[in-house]
Amino acid sequence: MFHGSIPALVTPFKDGELDLDTLKKLVDWHVDQGSNGLVPVGTTGESPTLSLREHEIVVEEVVKYAAGRIPVIAGAGANNTKEGVRLIKHAEEVGADAALVVTPYYNKPTQRGLIAHFTAMHDACNLPIIIYNIPPRSVIDMTPDTMGELAKLPRIVGVKDATAKLDRVASQRMTCGADFIQLSGEDATAVGFNAMGGTGCISVTANAAPKLCAEMQAACANGDYKLALEYQDRLMPLHEAIFIEPGLCGAKFAMSELGLCSDEVRLPLMTLTDPTKERIRHGLRHAGLIN
Repeated sequence: MFHGSIPALVTPFKDGELDLDTLKKLVDWHVDQGSNGLVPVGTTGESPTLSLREHEIVVEEVVKYAAGRIPVIAGAGANNTKEGVRLIKHAEEVGADAALVVTPYYNKPTQRGLIAHFTAMHDACNLPIIIYNIPPRSVIDMTPDTMGELAKLPRIVGVKDATAKLDRVASQRMTCGADFIQLSGEDATAVGFNAMGGTGCISVTANAAPKLCAEMQAACANGDYKLALEYQDRLMPLHEAIFIEPGLCGAKFAMSELGLCSDEVRLPLMTLTDPTKERIRHGLRHAGLIN
């Protein structure tokens, strides 16, 4: 159910407030472009700057707008377990297909603490859970052995791996099993990740280039890595440019160039500097998305 190109959906704003009309249009657009799922209110959805209620509203609306056409993996991560339980219960209540749960940030829990946290999240609902392992942001790195312990729980079904360490895919296959869903969380290495045993990518770049990202992932799934590399060659300048400054800011600017949404973000994030904007325009041109 969870495979291919899954955009980590941006949260559009208008004058500082949620822009739900644009959010609906984005959901429809991603369905039309061939995206294989959506992740609302992850890192790229600016979850750290949303209130709890705003977080819930975005999940509710994306589930409603998607209307079963593609799976919705709701962001339900928190750095305290009680808040995470609230978010995952809400995601289940409104009809999300799964939850993306990040390793708790800032607190620096031990591996034993990670097992306790994810077990509590698992036991609080009946949703499938995708672990989100992103050491550069959360500081904590879930080891393959810890992940293997969690994979024994029936509803912990996969990982979004943003370590950019391609050998992790093989290590996690050993500890979690070959059927454990492994999704890349790093656009630039997504093709290599699939070659190692991954089945897709929760993507930032797919906010601006969903059709190309979906076709690249389909090529990987068909074992046609020659074609997948042709897509990656088209996308690589855009991957790099989007992440010069925080990736969600880059994604929103790229989308604004395509007329999809504004580039508005909330402090402490800021809109892009002019040199980065020009790099993103170059990336969009190289990918054939603008003239």
